[in-house]
Amino acid sequence: MEEKLVQRLESAVARLEALSTGFRPGGSGESLDDAASDPAIAAFDDMMRQYVGRVSGAAEKIGGQVLEVTKVVEQAFGVQRELLIQVKHTKKPDIAGLAEFLKPLNEVITKATAMTEGRRSDFFNHLKAAADSLSALAWIAFTGKDCGMSMPIAHVEESWQMAEFYSNKILVEYKSKDTNHIEWAKALKELYLPGLRDYVKGHHPLGPVWNPAGKTATSAPTKASTPKAPGPPPPPPASLFSSESSQPSSSGPKQGMSAVFQEINSGKPVTSGLRKVTDDMKTKNRADRSGHVGIGEKESRTSSSSFSKAGPPKLELQMGRKWVVENQTGKKNLVIDDCDAKQSVYIYGCKDSVLQIQGKVNNITIDKCTKMGVVFMDVVAACEIVNCNGVEVQCQGSAPTISVDNTAGCQLYLSKDSLGTSITTAKSSEINVMTPGAEPDGDWGEHALPQQYIHIFKDGHFETTPVSHSGG
Repeated sequence: MEEKLVQRLESAVARLEALSTGFRPGGSGESLDDAASDPAIAAFDDMMRQYVGRVSGAAEKIGGQVLEVTKVVEQAFGVQRELLIQVKHTKKPDIAGLAEFLKPLNEVITKATAMTEGRRSDFFNHLKAAADSLSALAWIAFTGKDCGMSMPIAHVEESWQMAEFYSNKILVEYKSKDTNHIEWAKALKELYLPGLRDYVKGHHPLGPVWNPAGKTATSAPTKASTPKAPGPPPPPPASLFSSESSQPSSSGPKQGMSAVFQEINSGKPVTSGLRKVTDDMKTKNRADRSGHVGIGEKESRTSSSSFSKAGPPKLELQMGRKWVVENQTGKKNLVIDDCDAKQSVYIYGCKDSVLQIQGKVNNITIDKCTKMGVVFMDVVAACEIVNCNGVEVQCQGSAPTISVDNTAGCQLYLSKDSLGTSITTAKSSEINVMTPGAEPDGDWGEHALPQQYIHIFKDGHFETTPVSHSGG
């Protein structure tokens, strides 16, 4: 067992060394030995070996999608190492030049983000934590106080806060199940705090130092290979920041509204190519057309517009471990009664339905549901409500954690056994929690969770308090 662990760690270190030495600065004239002798680059290599190595070692034990997204994290840090070498030989660019310079890093971040899209997997929290954390590498885009970014150290800390929401979900879900996942989540956090933060603090607290006598910024190569002919441009990703470089080139033909404005500004008569509409062409003068819409035409339009691409409805147990409830519409009597504490429940794309879970389960996830009601007894890990609208969830037993993410309108009903639950909300509105009264037949108490906050700068930091409403 120990030999296998050593082999996994050695393979992870070998990959990191390949990443840290496999990038050659294009046209910089600097050898790999010169790059390794630079204190800032040497410190970055040490950080990668120590912190990225820990994440990779934990991912090797888990495998699957966790290992895949960890390799993307390794790749992103390798690309940033190459950019740091390029900075030493490059003039400070303008916005368009900086966007082009950072293109390789943006492509890796886009690759990680793409892994979180589509149907949610069992390792969704791992994928989101890793993908969201990579925005911390954008500290290298800091060009001054007026660039619209936080200072590099603060940017790294703020970026990790976005990823920590999903990292904490991993810690809760695998607290008593699998220590490998706990190790991975903790190692990922330490990669940024203190790893990347301390590196930036020690070597680039005011951002990268560009070379005034250097070359003009160009896109850095992602690997040393024979140049290939450029392929077709990919769809525009969510870049590190918006810039003019993402706009269509003026040399190519413009489309849509940009073409309209170009034609108007050209000074040419814009109506020169239009045909004149004669009286016999007008609808009011045509015998074959009228303003009346027939019933058949109305029904055909309604049926075509209401067509849904959702898959068939499901309520089934998959692989003996996961209950899947999908695409249920208008079903008020859905029941899961044969379940145990090792099984999870995933509810997706349901509308105007009610589901009862009669028994203890490990985890419940409600994803992209509208006007959905869920009643459950006990949950071991957490109940998660994501991307929903107008849902009602009632806990009749106990639940250690309830998280609400990107949801508008959520009514939570807690039992006396679940009053100690931890409720986490993010990007959500209209969250109300109903609690039982002191007497068995007493009225329920309604508590609105705050969605507005006041931030006041005091004693060198911001103090945040929720906005309270008197109701008067």
